[in-house]
Amino acid sequence: MAASGKVAAFRLPPLPTVKEIIKLFNLRAQKQLSQNFLLDLRLTDKIARQAGKLKDAHVCEVGPGPGGITRSILNADVAQLLLVEKDTRFIPGLQMLSEAAPGKVHIVHGDILTYKMERAFPKHLQKKWEDDPPNVHIIGNLPFSVSTPLIIRWLENVSNRDGPFVYGRTQMTLTFQKEVAERLTATTGSKQRSRLSIMAQYLCTVQNRFTIPGRAFVPKPEVDVSVVHFTPLVQPKIQQPFKLVEKVVKSVFQFRRKYCWRGVEILFPETERLEKSEQMLMLADVDPTLRPAQLSILHFKNLCNAYRKMCDEDTSLFSYNYREELKQKKRTRKKGHLEQSEREDQL
Repeated sequence: MAASGKVAAFRLPPLPTVKEIIKLFNLRAQKQLSQNFLLDLRLTDKIARQAGKLKDAHVCEVGPGPGGITRSILNADVAQLLLVEKDTRFIPGLQMLSEAAPGKVHIVHGDILTYKMERAFPKHLQKKWEDDPPNVHIIGNLPFSVSTPLIIRWLENVSNRDGPFVYGRTQMTLTFQKEVAERLTATTGSKQRSRLSIMAQYLCTVQNRFTIPGRAFVPKPEVDVSVVHFTPLVQPKIQQPFKLVEKVVKSVFQFRRKYCWRGVEILFPETERLEKSEQMLMLADVDPTLRPAQLSILHFKNLCNAYRKMCDEDTSLFSYNYREELKQKKRTRKKGHLEQSEREDQL
């Protein structure tokens, strides 16, 4: 019989199941680290498929734990898989997977929040930002405790085109609590619209792909989990520095149930708050009686552009911090009360 000429797809050899690995190495999910294991390989395969075509891709998996998603990624026939795991208890089980896929797996014992991913993959994978996304992916079943700070960190990397995005518009497929996923993808006017909605959507196409019931995890979390896919945009919808956008968006959503002018106000010192906030809203052509959730990305673009113009005219403005002013006022009041008490004691 003639050979077909096709190269057989890579498949992992028979291995202990994820459940057996957990038992073998006496692994227990630590509640303080918000760890939850996904044992159903049909679900881990589905997560890997949401990343897109992984054959010959270079993948970084964040927090692989006992290696459920890791197996699905390897079975997709990737070229290279980088595993970044903070918890030393999982390293022996991951090394077993590494030995089963010679030359494909590199394990880093470290914290993804500090790991320098710009050095993780070969330079030849780099593409121009305007090109299609590179053959580089980030995949992870993130612990709830780090998911929000981590995505904010990566969104800043998208804005600066550094970190994992030195290779181009690297795609991310990540898990979040269902509620957080709904915020990331919330549309204008919806109840879940939040700071996360704006920060993610002005930089990326964000898609909530599917939801995994909490009962699929061990131990069972109190919430369901959603898989969210991010593709950085060629052009961000707001063309201002990340920190400026973050400050404006955070301030506006500070009072999410009030009219948006209330949040705009706290961008300015008390002595000029009324005048400056009116000026900014007028420059941005934003109705001050809209609620934060009713503001579109275009509204935020105009607000950020107006704030940038005002900061350029007054270079001390961007460093103003509303919370610091509140703290200073409290300290001053406390000092005044103490001085008054001392005077009364002397009488």
